[in-house]
Amino acid sequence: MANRLVLQELHAGYGAVRVLHGVSVRLEGTEIVVLLGTNGNGKSTLMKCVMGMVKCDSGEMYFETDGRRTDLRDKSTEEVVSLGISLIPEGRRLFPGLTVQENLLIGAYRPGARQKLKENLKLNYDLFPRIGERKNQVAGSLSGGEQQMLAVARSIMSNPKVLLVDEPSVGLAPLFVNHVLTKIKELKEKYHLSILLSEQNFAQATKIADRGYILVEGKIVFEGKDTRELKEHELVKKFYLGV
Repeated sequence: MANRLVLQELHAGYGAVRVLHGVSVRLEGTEIVVLLGTNGNGKSTLMKCVMGMVKCDSGEMYFETDGRRTDLRDKSTEEVVSLGISLIPEGRRLFPGLTVQENLLIGAYRPGARQKLKENLKLNYDLFPRIGERKNQVAGSLSGGEQQMLAVARSIMSNPKVLLVDEPSVGLAPLFVNHVLTKIKELKEKYHLSILLSEQNFAQATKIADRGYILVEGKIVFEGKDTRELKEHELVKKFYLGV
């Protein structure tokens, strides 16, 4: 049965600062949905809400898998990961003094993931051969692109059904941006993952996305049923295409 991640009229923020104002986003089955928005518009906050790192003030937030619906609003981060939702955070957040393989093993800490540890290690080394070549190298010595690959690979070690990917292209050379996003698309097509991708790089993100949303000042201002609709929206033309 297909997975569904649904956020409905979500309000959230930090203390007195409100960031999300009635945000509604859905992720249905095996698809890549892109969340477009410039810095400071709430993309990371939305993902942190899903992961239980920021508590929402109001609204619905639930995950459906294997025919069962689970309310996410009061779940801890550990509980969310155990349900099969994994976050690849902006900035990668690796353990720089540990080896590549040690970083990967940390990603497989939950019981369900440990059962598939060898299988997921092989998956990652097949998906990212360069990571396999550097498995005994400390993560802090990798290039920025290699570190981003490792961040993706570490999330796969938790054996997820849904991936939340926050700004994977930040700080990467164009060649690595294309490579990382191509691999994210491969995770959808070959391994049937559902992926919510936040990005500022419109041109690259829309090459792999099925559809998307535009987030401005904590509000969804447009939902495109496909990437063609996104490209034709005035905000995209203004901020991303320079038209």
